[in-house]
Amino acid sequence: MELFRESRLRHGRYLLRKRADTVTRKRFRGNLKNARSIGIVWDASDISGFPVLSQFQQKMQDRNIETRILAYYPEKVLPDRLTAIRYLSCIRRDDLNFFYIPVSGESESFIKTSFDVLIEINFSNSFPVEYITTLSRAGIKTGLYDEKRNNKPYDLMIDAGKPVRLDEYLENVIQYLELINTNAEN
Repeated sequence: MELFRESRLRHGRYLLRKRADTVTRKRFRGNLKNARSIGIVWDASDISGFPVLSQFQQKMQDRNIETRILAYYPEKVLPDRLTAIRYLSCIRRDDLNFFYIPVSGESESFIKTSFDVLIEINFSNSFPVEYITTLSRAGIKTGLYDEKRNNKPYDLMIDAGKPVRLDEYLENVIQYLELINTNAEN
């Protein structure tokens, strides 16, 4: 049990809200057919979803869409299956500061990358994953519908029901991103 966990998280969320107000990003005016890059922020506390993510990455590569995954693994030592993969970077508990804010070079680089699309996979509401998603400069941010987060920071929310299956969730994300009408006038 971590000492003062709730107080530390509350202060971390406060710091996130302050920093989120300074984020500027260029909206992506397109759909999946003309996207060139996708970033995925994944809560890897359950690594059984990794094969699904690998298949998704391969599908996007077949469409000539560069895909990068940043995984948050809440333990100190990464499982072997999450190491030495070109398109996957991992941050661990040791890469967080006292307020559970990611401070690694990988997380900062990921936040600063202007992906066309960002997909958040955060089924257990992990704060480090939420932090990275909120501050990301991605053009379109997608995530799982959660009434507690009040639509922030998403442009597109998917209500996948309970329990959420990763493969179905990603299929829904693809389906809705393909439906976006780029010719519509705002």
